[in-house]
Amino acid sequence: MIDFNYELDFKLEDETSTSEWISKCILDFDKEEGELQYIFCDDDYLLKLNVEFLEHDTLTDIISFDYVMGDLISGDIFISIQRVKENAKDLDIDFKDELDRVIMHGVLHYFGFKDKTENDKIVMRSKEDYCLSLRA
Repeated sequence: MIDFNYELDFKLEDETSTSEWISKCILDFDKEEGELQYIFCDDDYLLKLNVEFLEHDTLTDIISFDYVMGDLISGDIFISIQRVKENAKDLDIDFKDELDRVIMHGVLHYFGFKDKTENDKIVMRSKEDYCLSLRA
């Protein structure tokens, strides 16, 4: 089950198609969909989580809390809409494209993909691109 929650004045244009796309990517990686909660928020909300739970006093676009058990993909994914908008502007790309990338980025972490090293980032980006190609 995929749920979308909003802590600010923002709403996905089409929750159903987004949910179907996420489910498709999970199945494509031979994983099982558990309970995924997406929480869309602002920078202040995400910064508080970052400080409290990760002891990082920095802005970020996403924080994911992993509740994966084996191949059952579950977790809470917090996304700062402010940060995604700013990143899209800085990268000169469409906000929706950047949001889709971030939405899938959290799930890819649950599959075991990392993004700490340069090589990890290259692999993560290729997996993001692959999942984005599955978006109908």
